[in-house]
Amino acid sequence: MARPAWSDDEVEAVRELARTYFEKEVVPHEERFIEQGHPDRELYRRAGELGLLCPAVAEEFGGGGGTFAHEAAIIEEQVRAGDGALGIPVHSSIIAPYLAEFGSDELKKRVLPKACSGDMVLSIGMTEPGTGSDLQAITTRAVREGDEYVITGSKIFISNGWLCDGIIIAAKTDPEKGAAGVSLLFAEVSDDTPGFTRGRILSKIGGKGQDTAELFFDGLRVPAANLLGGVEGQGFYQMMQLLAQERLVTAIMAVAMMERAVELTVEYTKGREAFGKPLFAMQNTRFELAECATIARTNRVFLDDCLTRHLKGELDIQTAAMSKYWSTDQLGIVVDRCLQLFGGYGYMTEYPISQLYTGARVLRILAGSNEVMKDLIARGL
Repeated sequence: MARPAWSDDEVEAVRELARTYFEKEVVPHEERFIEQGHPDRELYRRAGELGLLCPAVAEEFGGGGGTFAHEAAIIEEQVRAGDGALGIPVHSSIIAPYLAEFGSDELKKRVLPKACSGDMVLSIGMTEPGTGSDLQAITTRAVREGDEYVITGSKIFISNGWLCDGIIIAAKTDPEKGAAGVSLLFAEVSDDTPGFTRGRILSKIGGKGQDTAELFFDGLRVPAANLLGGVEGQGFYQMMQLLAQERLVTAIMAVAMMERAVELTVEYTKGREAFGKPLFAMQNTRFELAECATIARTNRVFLDDCLTRHLKGELDIQTAAMSKYWSTDQLGIVVDRCLQLFGGYGYMTEYPISQLYTGARVLRILAGSNEVMKDLIARGL
């Protein structure tokens, strides 16, 4: 694939390092991750050693001092390698920016170096059992008591929830104010932290090696200094400000999965014979792949434009929503058509196309469902 306009020599060097790491050190252990329901924690530390965690965080806080372009390249290579276990996109590209943007200097100096080294795995608790994409309706409470907040409530579908030792919690500090009563607090947790309990690792139809868990808070005490932004009621604004990047992360994953599905299917159909000739020689196969390749290419062009805009600080909420909704919808179409060309083998779990098929489905739900994306787009019309 040609180098995108948003990349440069440094970004491509990071891409090559990431490709080697995922292919040689992560993917060979995927079967074990699926069995245990989460990746090995040590892999985060190894990624930190290589500089593959939080590359856009400032050097003074232990990061690489790079840009979102470095993160995008790492995400693409993780997808292309076939790693569905490590929650690096969540850790580096979704949660670390909240700390870097809204955390106090003391919090950043204390937490970000550990996040960059992989000694602390980050997570974020937004979704609750009764809220889904409706973040204004969360019921988790954070009550100020002196120099601490006492948090009570629960979260579900939390990526990195099983391994995390640092979590941003969306909670109501003033339940009478709706969205204006939502605040974000950062909690450092362990299995021994009073008031904090990890629930079960949730069984999913795809991404089975990536830990997704329930989290429960029953009087969890968090220092008041860990309130992001330092003022109550800023949480919804903070989430809206950074959700555009989260949606772009989802689009990056979708396009990379789309491209990988096409590559895998071209390779398979050229090597698989039916009725005395390669599947690729049959007109239907060629037409299907021509259409899928075209869908992937047009989504790539749109994504690269969004990335270029984002790096300039010019990506608006509606366009980010368009990219997320459109690419994840189209991914579902492409990966389904590609799996069909594998025939019965496409239904077998040892074939990567089947993992792409099941792994693709959640992207239409993540970072706000595609129905929510359409509503956001419509508001800007």
